[in-house]
Amino acid sequence: TWDERNGLVKVNPLAAWTFDELLDYATAHAVPVNLLMANGYPSIGCAPCTRAVAPGEDPRAGRWAGLAKTECGLHQ
Repeated sequence: TWDERNGLVKVNPLAAWTFDELLDYATAHAVPVNLLMANGYPSIGCAPCTRAVAPGEDPRAGRWAGLAKTECGLHQ
């Protein structure tokens, strides 16, 4: 995608992959996976804005839980 603000193209070749495809690739190619994933943290951010999610809950439900916020502002 074109980033007008910074005048550059951003490429994310993994954006269309499913979560399972990412894990399969990591397993097949010995890519380290954050250990918190096994403890219920499928989306990991900073300590104050991240909590574990329950089985079946949206993976991003643990980010800024209970708040209207969804991002910390790092990418703005």
